[in-house]
Amino acid sequence: MHFIPTRAAGLARLAAFTPAAGRRYAETRNADDGPAEGGRGNVSQLSPWLHAGLLGTREVLEAVLREHGPRASEKFVAEVFWRIYFKGYLEQRPAIWEDYRKGRDGALAALDANAGLRKAYAEAVEGRTGIAAFDVWAKELVATGYLHNHARMWFASIWIFTLKLDWQLGADFFLRHLIDADAASNTLSWRWVAGLHTRGKHYLARAENIARYTAGRPEGPLAAEGLDEDAAPLSEPQEFPRRGLDLPAQATAADLAAPFALLLHDEAAHHAPLALPARPALVIGASRPAVRSPGTVAPLARSFAEQAVAGGIAEAAQDLGCPAVEWRAGEPLAPLLAAAGVERIALPYLPTGWTRDALWPDLAPLSDKGRVVTLLADLDRATWPLAKAGFFGVAKAIDGILEAAAIG
Repeated sequence: MHFIPTRAAGLARLAAFTPAAGRRYAETRNADDGPAEGGRGNVSQLSPWLHAGLLGTREVLEAVLREHGPRASEKFVAEVFWRIYFKGYLEQRPAIWEDYRKGRDGALAALDANAGLRKAYAEAVEGRTGIAAFDVWAKELVATGYLHNHARMWFASIWIFTLKLDWQLGADFFLRHLIDADAASNTLSWRWVAGLHTRGKHYLARAENIARYTAGRPEGPLAAEGLDEDAAPLSEPQEFPRRGLDLPAQATAADLAAPFALLLHDEAAHHAPLALPARPALVIGASRPAVRSPGTVAPLARSFAEQAVAGGIAEAAQDLGCPAVEWRAGEPLAPLLAAAGVERIALPYLPTGWTRDALWPDLAPLSDKGRVVTLLADLDRATWPLAKAGFFGVAKAIDGILEAAAIG
């Protein structure tokens, strides 16, 4: 599938998938049928548009629940809430992200110092390990910028437990290539596979399971010989205590009564899902995909993010009747605001991750002066406080959250 970085393409994909989002999804979602034309109708592939904020979780849930109702669409609805859960979990434990970055940088430095490790890493990312299934997925990821969710789990498990490579290197490889790469989902999923997210509970890829769920691929089931199917979970000495959430209140028209600028970024590239209570005087685009990794971010992933923001500010300017400008990396923000005569910024929430790392240092001084109004979706506000430990706390509250949000 070719991912086009526009809201219109995301809406088209949502419309195409919605009929399959009920029982068919529940029964077939674990199958990786490959990227061939017409394949993967069993999963939504909406994640690139959701991550970029070209689509909102509310409109996706509304479309699916309208078509299938809560029981038939239960599995898909839960998957959407997994994304929200991971965001909320990392917001309460941002030290996990900082630890990942330090571990990644240390692992990358170790590659430079160890020729044998460097060779093993190169064989993995180039798909030359000799484990057929893994090699197929490595090449598929590089070529398409996407992997089926089940394949991501198998891939991560083989990387960690069979190839014995640092999990942070694998997470970084995903961040550099996945079009839908997300700091929370990616980091916490790799930690879950490794046995670090839920201590002692890891995910071991098994050849029989891989063959079973890849049987529908055009080339037939994928072989995975030589896997370590008895490996112990990873462990770590440090704890990551939960901190309290300081979530912004719902933004009102009064908060944005004075002329303001709307800032669109890599995780909120379109104005439509934001439901703005007032019209901005200026739209600013700030795309920073290159900071996902110290390494080179793949062209597919980088261009999707950049084009999503560029198209987003152009559509906002047209729909909202205001000028649009680009805030380029390394340039000061103040002159853009001064030129437009605006004091305040409406900022779609910057979650823990690389987008926040890149943008917040310039926005923090404005926030300290009360010049930033942060926008947070109702579903996030309701769900994040429940993401204290495992997913169960969120899962049991889904029906109530949807009812309170008038979705369904």
